Amino acid sequence: MTQKRHIRLGFLTGFIALFLTACAGSRPATVSVDDPFSSFAATEVLRTGFENISDRYIETTSPSVFVFDGLNGLGAIDPALTVEHGDDTIVMKVAGDVIADFPLPKDTDMKAWVDLTVRAAGISRMHSVDLSMASPEKIYEAIFDGILSNLDIYSRYAGAEEAVKNRAKREGFGGIGIRFRASDDAAVVTFVVPETPARRAGLKKADRITHINGQVVAGMNKAEIGDKLRGAIHSRLKLVVARKGSADPLSFTMTRAHIIPNTVTYGQENGVVFLKISSFNQSTARNVLLKLKRANTRLGDKVKGIVLDLRGNPGGLLRQSIKVADLFLARGRISETHGRHADSMQQYDAGGRDMAFGRPLVILLDSKTASAAEVAAAALQDRGRAVVIGTSSFGKGTVQTVLRLPNEGEITLTWSRLIAPSGYVLHELGVYPAICTSGLEADDTRARQVIDNFLAKRVRTAAVMEAWRKTSYQDKKQRQDLRAFCPPERRRLATDAKIAQWLIEDRALYARALNLSTSAAASAR
Repeated sequence: MTQKRHIRLGFLTGFIALFLTACAGSRPATVSVDDPFSSFAATEVLRTGFENISDRYIETTSPSVFVFDGLNGLGAIDPALTVEHGDDTIVMKVAGDVIADFPLPKDTDMKAWVDLTVRAAGISRMHSVDLSMASPEKIYEAIFDGILSNLDIYSRYAGAEEAVKNRAKREGFGGIGIRFRASDDAAVVTFVVPETPARRAGLKKADRITHINGQVVAGMNKAEIGDKLRGAIHSRLKLVVARKGSADPLSFTMTRAHIIPNTVTYGQENGVVFLKISSFNQSTARNVLLKLKRANTRLGDKVKGIVLDLRGNPGGLLRQSIKVADLFLARGRISETHGRHADSMQQYDAGGRDMAFGRPLVILLDSKTASAAEVAAAALQDRGRAVVIGTSSFGKGTVQTVLRLPNEGEITLTWSRLIAPSGYVLHELGVYPAICTSGLEADDTRARQVIDNFLAKRVRTAAVMEAWRKTSYQDKKQRQDLRAFCPPERRRLATDAKIAQWLIEDRALYARALNLSTSAAASAR
């Protein structure tokens, strides 16, 4: 019978761990005196992470559960490492041999749980070659992945390098403002963004970038080229460019600026304005407003209506989706968020004016419309401001908060649920369209049938929309059954946009579809 060996905090911890290495009969590993896995640094990283998970996660979770999951995560680095949870101990094994066991702290003693995790990771590294060779980042990743993957699919960990890229997507980055494709010997400019360093310097579409800060571009892939073009805001960048019609290479020197990708594209056909929103970042609401003003300036009274195309939109910044909805609403609730933490309980109300001036508004959805995009669609539908066309949306109705850690990594943690104005929980349900296009092919004749079906099945649609708003969040089966009335599909076809255009041009038909949504929302309040 294996004798239990309790590892205690204190001056002798390292000595005892080394003693266990020699006695456990497992696979010893040499750990350098200059081991980069510092217990002090690890304590700070894990403490910050554990405290936030305990305080902010949407459901109550205990360190006795999530620490065990985190230690189990070390098995991703060395599958021979296993963790067993007894009534009063956590036992660590390598290849079946006990290397240490730890008495369980009280659930309220977070410091003790952090210390236990740091010690367990350190001792495991002394018995595992794979763990001893793993960087501190790999160990943090294994522990946090073990914890967060057992909470929900949207909570996740990003190391320092990945976190930098995530922040650039959310907040923008230092760049020059071009889109490009990689060829064998150059980066070929495909678009120059207005009001950016590249545009001001004179870079043009079809220019071939051959050198970046003296480095030859030939042989680089697109990601490598992108990394070279990006950098700290206000830093200098020198490009050598081959341009058609110019015998000699051209040199451009410019200063990187804060670049926020444009997520809104504009089009119009016969007075119907189409705004495609690909995601929600820091500039989305501003860009929607600018394009609405552009339509009013160019078309004036000829604007018949607006189509917001949210198909394929995965979401993004919640507050930006709130602001976009607010551009079409003068008053009323837009959304609410409910969670455990006090800061997660929020209410968002409209407080501006309708920048479309009451003109018909249609929203296009599909199975990839998610999160913040669903918030905007649900608000505009429930407030009786828009008719939704398409399929049931994705149903990602939770909010994640991003928490930066001392190692510059970050935890994305689910901390609240999104509530539509009529009171229903969006998560695992989504938004139901007044006019369903599921199963529709790219055929105008069949598109006309969709309108006819809508008129023929208004009573059924009204009943589904009312039940949609009254179903309990806990009733998973009923929520799935309701989604089946208009199955979620990926929609890229122009047919959906054509139906939207027909609807806007037929004011009587638009009013009937709008009334259907408004009545369902009103009955739920």
